Amino acid sequence: MALDLTAGQITADKLIEDWFLHSTRQTFVLAGYAGTGKTTLLKHTVCETLGLVPEESAAFVTPTGKAATVLIRSGIAATTLHKLIYQSIAEEQEIEVNGKKITVEKLNFKRRESIDKSIKLIVLDEASMVSDEVLYDLTEFGVKLLLCGDNAQLPPVEGFNGFMTAPDYTLTTIVRQQSGNPVLKLSEMARENKYIPFGKYGDSVSVISKRIFQGEIRKRSLIRADQIICGINKTRVQINDEIRSLLGFSELPQSGDKLICTQNNWETFIDTQMRFNMVNGIIGEAFKPFYDFKTGVGFMMFKPDFLEDFCAEAIPFDIGIFTDGYYRYKRGDYFEKFDDKGEPCGAFTLNRFEYGYCISCHKAQGSEFDNVVVFDESYAFKEDKSRWLYTAITRAKKKLILVR
Repeated sequence: MALDLTAGQITADKLIEDWFLHSTRQTFVLAGYAGTGKTTLLKHTVCETLGLVPEESAAFVTPTGKAATVLIRSGIAATTLHKLIYQSIAEEQEIEVNGKKITVEKLNFKRRESIDKSIKLIVLDEASMVSDEVLYDLTEFGVKLLLCGDNAQLPPVEGFNGFMTAPDYTLTTIVRQQSGNPVLKLSEMARENKYIPFGKYGDSVSVISKRIFQGEIRKRSLIRADQIICGINKTRVQINDEIRSLLGFSELPQSGDKLICTQNNWETFIDTQMRFNMVNGIIGEAFKPFYDFKTGVGFMMFKPDFLEDFCAEAIPFDIGIFTDGYYRYKRGDYFEKFDDKGEPCGAFTLNRFEYGYCISCHKAQGSEFDNVVVFDESYAFKEDKSRWLYTAITRAKKKLILVR
């Protein structure tokens, strides 16, 4: 069955084809608002129009593992940008743990000298999240780059993205399947910095005053939400504490607790195929955590929310994050480990987590969730307030409650 493309998608398809086959320019930048069918177009143009094969002649990459799974679930083989262009080098370093000098292997990363010569095109989705510094590393391979992103979203947390400021083409028409979607209606109003009135928008979206969002409706909505998004750290902490209290959880993470990784650990893979690492922003569920209170180190099984299985090994993590730093003075980023005979044999890299029921909009970027509650704190982001609200709203796929 022929794909029913919008006029804008047809134009973009032809422009990309002409660029790839005839232009000497290395990059083509495709922008598109939420709901304009960017992923559908990428798959059609690369695989059908250009006749390239993902993981063979075309490499689809994203800034995060969660974003990669969005492509994977749409039938496109994808991995992270980091895995494609950087290689790890193990170097021995001497560190001090518990007053002892210990030699550990530390991974350092540098840009690869080359990538597979069969790759004719690199497709970077969610390109608006990537800084110019990393994009310049990407250009060094000399391979044609198709950058795709939503330039109405928040800019990168670190650095600046100049590529998305002047796209070669921008998709603006909502695809037929998405027309009438109230989430997209609100996102359009946010993008254009229009006031969003209180009330119900269809059966799936509500805009409600925080004065009314209390009692049972608040409890029910918070518990049922797949993700809660806010802007201010104080709000995030309060809501996470509120939800854990409703669930009956005690101070430290319990089995079933929702956690988010807050620090990059490129040394730990979270899947058996070694495609994704334990990096900042990974959300998942804790299982059977164990605590060593003498050292302030915990161990747990962890299931990322975008994978089917738990991580292959128990994950060591810092208890101090959950106890106001009480244990933090006892160690740095490492914890000494011992072999079966009790002899020192190196050190664990300690992962850092926080509760993940409520997260910041920046942490949610690149992800989608069926049922979202957004606490509108866009006012805290000044000139980026419309970008913040637009990004937060568009994290919702099906249901949205916007609390203002």
